[in-house]
Amino acid sequence: MGGHGIHLHEVGKCEPPFTSAGAHFNPTNRTHGFKASGGGHLGDLPNLDLPAAGAQRFEMLVADVTLRGRNALLDADGASIIVHTTRDDYVTDPAGNSGGRVACGIIIQR
Repeated sequence: MGGHGIHLHEVGKCEPPFTSAGAHFNPTNRTHGFKASGGGHLGDLPNLDLPAAGAQRFEMLVADVTLRGRNALLDADGASIIVHTTRDDYVTDPAGNSGGRVACGIIIQR
């Protein structure tokens, strides 16, 4: 429940405590955050606000990111998506003061 930072990460592994997922997906070598001058990581996503009870469904369009080709998530070591304990402040490098990693999912192509 509450707000959580959510980011694409550079490795497709989800072994607790999820550090196996590596750093944020950042093929353009920028600093973190939507409010950063010059733009943030390609793996920076809007905060996820969860209800106190029930399920949450969300969809996001991530500009300049592809599954294969230029800025591809599905390279040799894959990619993942991580949910953090607190909200991302969209400024602080490298992860927006979004706290620990609490959930992880490996990104696949169906």
